[in-house]
Amino acid sequence: MVDVGIFVGSVYGNAQHVAEQVEEMIVGKGHSVEVFTDPKIEDFKQTKSVIMISSTTGQGDIPPNLEFFIMDLRDTMPLMENKPFAVVGLGDSSYGDSFCGAGKQIFEVMIELQGKQVDDLFIVDAMETLEPENEVVPWIDSVLPKLVS
Repeated sequence: MVDVGIFVGSVYGNAQHVAEQVEEMIVGKGHSVEVFTDPKIEDFKQTKSVIMISSTTGQGDIPPNLEFFIMDLRDTMPLMENKPFAVVGLGDSSYGDSFCGAGKQIFEVMIELQGKQVDDLFIVDAMETLEPENEVVPWIDSVLPKLVS
């Protein structure tokens, strides 16, 4: 069982790159980490804590590589029983109402599954930040004690 499972929703690789940077930081602190780009429910159940990092596609949609997994979570409802989680939503505010729609949906699912949120949804706007890892890695570092306690 890994300490932290990082579940990534990415279309063009940006969210995956961010996840890899987060993984590197967490491993550097001595924790076991696994990044999931094509996750299964069993992967989700086998982690002590969960980080979700997702970009948004279409009209506020979850990227295809994570979409069916999130649907499976909604359908099977594997209760997290207070398992700690953090969600990072990457998006572009020029898309208006659909801005960070994937991150918002994923955050809601984690709450529905009775996870223990370590902080509010962390949103990174591509209109303001060209390198989201520069914001995400320090944020994850700040909430890491709550994820791995």
